[in-house]
Amino acid sequence: MFRTEVHIPQSGLGLNLHDKIVTIGSCFAEVIGTKLLENKADVLVNPFGTIFNPVSVGKLLQAVAGKSIAIEQSLVLRDGIWYSYDLHSSLSSPNKAELLHQIEHRLQQTKAQLQQAKLLIITFGTAVSYKLTDTGSIVANCHKLPAKQFSRTLLTVEEITASFKAGYLALKELNPNLKIILTVSPVRHVKETLPTNSVSKSILRLASHYITEQLPDVLYFPAYEIMLDDLRDYRFYGSDMLHPTSTAEEYIWQKFSTAYLHPGFQEFIVAWHKIRSALNHRPFHPNTATHQAFLHKTIEQLQQLANKFNITTEVEEKLLREQLTT
Repeated sequence: MFRTEVHIPQSGLGLNLHDKIVTIGSCFAEVIGTKLLENKADVLVNPFGTIFNPVSVGKLLQAVAGKSIAIEQSLVLRDGIWYSYDLHSSLSSPNKAELLHQIEHRLQQTKAQLQQAKLLIITFGTAVSYKLTDTGSIVANCHKLPAKQFSRTLLTVEEITASFKAGYLALKELNPNLKIILTVSPVRHVKETLPTNSVSKSILRLASHYITEQLPDVLYFPAYEIMLDDLRDYRFYGSDMLHPTSTAEEYIWQKFSTAYLHPGFQEFIVAWHKIRSALNHRPFHPNTATHQAFLHKTIEQLQQLANKFNITTEVEEKLLREQLTT
């Protein structure tokens, strides 16, 4: 056997189709969140955009749980657009009041989901952080402002664990039954140089280890190890040689599914995948009797799953696209 497969023990989590989920963190949180979303899970994916450093993630979790943070003081104006140092650039507006409204909406939306959620998935992206030189505050995003306004530093294991625990305790007050899966992003940050990236990932991995050792309801999913040890071949990397290919993402998703999803949810995904393939089928001659029969069969299969999820959108899109005849 010419590989070192990463085996993940059964977690007992048993995540069901209708369990509420939230993902937050680096772009890998978006990958897992999108996979769950594609398979009809009730998931809120990266509501604050991509957040790379763990301290910023911890701060946002405290804000979601109702801890007071100075939101307005985090706002900054660049080229006529308002941004927040605590959030990704995708959350921005030419109008300051509108941005504050956006932020408050996201906080309340995330709080509502987490209050009922079974699972929160957090991905740490990098231990490299940037601080405002005038205040020493760690920012989630520099928003392409002049480099002289920031100083670069490596977060320590102690800073990461302290920030995580503060967010964890705040969330437990909000939802005592919440479980957390912690991951380290397998994407390398070469902008910081490869040696610094190695140190950064080591810090994240060590912090994750200590956190899961101390908090029994926080699990570690080894996405980082799967990518670097199990899939250690450049054929599993995209053209930038940094991000996983869709094949690698699918492989990691299968590992995740087997470890954390309820068998019934896994069976649903298999059935849903077949139906989704049928829904994506584009016929050359949609009005033929053969295709109409195929279409009716697909709708019937959807209706068989109707007790598990809302099929209205899928049926309407299919009917609109192909004008199913009766």
